[in-house]
Amino acid sequence: MRLERAELARELAALEAAQQRRRRRTIDSGPKPAEPTRLCIEGRELLNFSGNDYLGLRTHPALIAAAQAAMGRFGFGAGAAHLITGHSREHHALEEELADFTGRERALLFSTGYMANLGVIAALAGRHDTVLADRLNHASLVDGVQLAGARLKRYAHADSAAVGRALHGGARLIVTDGVFSMDGDVAPLPQLAALAQQHGAWLIVDDAHGLGVLGTHGRGSLEEAGLDAQQVPLLVGTLGKAFGTFGAFVAGDAVLIEYLLQRARTYIYTTAVPAAVAAATRAALHLVRTEPWRRERLRALIQRFRTAAAAHGLPLLPSATPIQPLLQGDSAQALRTAAQLEERGFVVSAIRPPTVPRGTARLRITLSSAHSDQDIDALVAALAALHAQRSAA
Repeated sequence: MRLERAELARELAALEAAQQRRRRRTIDSGPKPAEPTRLCIEGRELLNFSGNDYLGLRTHPALIAAAQAAMGRFGFGAGAAHLITGHSREHHALEEELADFTGRERALLFSTGYMANLGVIAALAGRHDTVLADRLNHASLVDGVQLAGARLKRYAHADSAAVGRALHGGARLIVTDGVFSMDGDVAPLPQLAALAQQHGAWLIVDDAHGLGVLGTHGRGSLEEAGLDAQQVPLLVGTLGKAFGTFGAFVAGDAVLIEYLLQRARTYIYTTAVPAAVAAATRAALHLVRTEPWRRERLRALIQRFRTAAAAHGLPLLPSATPIQPLLQGDSAQALRTAAQLEERGFVVSAIRPPTVPRGTARLRITLSSAHSDQDIDALVAALAALHAQRSAA
């Protein structure tokens, strides 16, 4: 009886004993434009290496000004779903600009990336379909397949050969992250796209952590891989990471997007994000397109961090993206190291099972173009000191 309070309490106690109970932190004040990488958490100012604001746009004055102007025209809330009276000129313009940015005919805004993945997969797959999914995909991709009632077949991480073998069974969809959120590596997209075309399947890529960051123009992991809309017919992107705002979108050809507008329940039956958010995202998209120095700066910081970490023997996973996982092994050690870093003035998240496989608990270090060289050097020095203490113990 799962609803019995005693049973719920026992499950919570089991999570506590396994070092898997999650706890929220209360942010007293967010970053300021002059200090975009600092947070005040429970009375202490800390240097943030846990966010997804990869290009430092979250506090950019252009985004704030655009949001304020839109609130003056539309108020704060959207007031209704897109298909009722919630679809403003700002939403429509953003969809058109995202379609152009991603090289697709149309784009459709969703309230969150989770809702986009649920809605898309449930609309395109059904009970008699098989969906192939990378074993390390984001939870929303897994849940989308389950919501659809389709058969979920998970393949070994980034194993395109396994995908090729599984496709002989007649799979309808292949779904994958572009950049994997806990490992920072990139899916083998050229191989997956070729296999999908060969077997008549559709490839869906959730590029939440690639858009704005990867590719010459910031168009994400697909641009980095040289893939177009014909090879990857459906792209999912989120706006709360490199774009620094909130929400998500799906981009594809006109027929596909119109079908999703008619059939994706997580689009139809929810209130639109505020027009102010759409306006701020348009400002962010303009900066992504016109300020490539942010990506160049980010790449330089990633290289600086990895070079310094290697010099100290820190066990980083291979990643050329802003997500830099540092293996700790067990959950207790990951939590201990995160707490020790906080004592030294750094916010770094400890990621534990079931989010990552057992035995691979880690620190998920994320970098932003807003970090300074000194920020990077200070973090590496703290990590190296803690690693040396652990090795000597």
